[in-house]
Amino acid sequence: MSDKVYKKIRVVGCSGEGLEKAVALAIAKASESLRGISWFEVVEIRGAVKDGKPSEWQATLELGFKLD
Repeated sequence: MSDKVYKKIRVVGCSGEGLEKAVALAIAKASESLRGISWFEVVEIRGAVKDGKPSEWQATLELGFKLD
């Protein structure tokens, strides 16, 4: 059967190391409790500023996973 149904959830990853790390952390943490994550979409990027410099990156992701 080739028909599929997916569910999307929204998570936010945070990292002081950069945007890619924030994305990777969000996916890794969600993978601990979700099976079959198939794709992600970055829907929002923001960060914190300290002493005039970026101090933390925050990436809001929508993750898609196939329902059994």
